[in-house]
Amino acid sequence: MASQRKKLLLVDGYNVLRSGSRYQRITGPDYTDDTFNTARETLINDVVNYAGRDWRAIVVFDGARNAFSTGDIQTVGGVRIMFSPAGQSADKVIEKLAHDARERQVETLVVTSDATIQDTVFGFGVDRMSADGFSRELGMHYEEARLDDTPKVAEKNTVASRIDPATLAKLKALRDHMR
Repeated sequence: MASQRKKLLLVDGYNVLRSGSRYQRITGPDYTDDTFNTARETLINDVVNYAGRDWRAIVVFDGARNAFSTGDIQTVGGVRIMFSPAGQSADKVIEKLAHDARERQVETLVVTSDATIQDTVFGFGVDRMSADGFSRELGMHYEEARLDDTPKVAEKNTVASRIDPATLAKLKALRDHMR
């Protein structure tokens, strides 16, 4: 049996945090370290849940202005997390990853509201989704999961439910006769 081809989900991390309505509610108007870290962790968890088994996912954060950023990749829940290397923008990393994936004929979706990235990857034939579109998609994803997890009442399985109705009627008649 042939395995299903994996798709690649590329997420422009900081762009989604700033433009996605789901994450703006977390950070509010102030970007303190605590709220920003909480929003970043929420985004990573959301991508892990959204990607599931259908997508290979990479979340790219911009580390261009951090002299210590090496571009190393960490994996969280099967999702690769990276900060672009010092001196290189996340935009360029995302564009390169999208181009390389397309060259390998991997179906790719880039999540960003950055018009330049959207135009560039669209030129490669890559699908794109806005940060807010991704926020709404996640809301629907979680709602579907919530509805799927509602407790189901197990059907009571008795001997009477598994035997032939005619036989059951005879047994009931016999029981009533013995009373």
